[in-house]
Amino acid sequence: MTNMTLAVPEDLNKIMKQHVEIKWSEVARQALWQQARKIELTDKDTLEIGSKINLGVAKQHGLAK
Repeated sequence: MTNMTLAVPEDLNKIMKQHVEIKWSEVARQALWQQARKIELTDKDTLEIGSKINLGVAKQHGLAK
């Protein structure tokens, strides 16, 4: 696993230090995964929609059945 260093604002750091029972690296990891999944889904959806549009245009011009 690759390590990553994050800079956090001082007020956030104070809150994090008050809650040592929370595994902040796991919170960050989950947030990163959530954003990555959202991006992946968006790219996949965009390609799928683009393919459907292309097929529809091709059909309108008699280039596809």
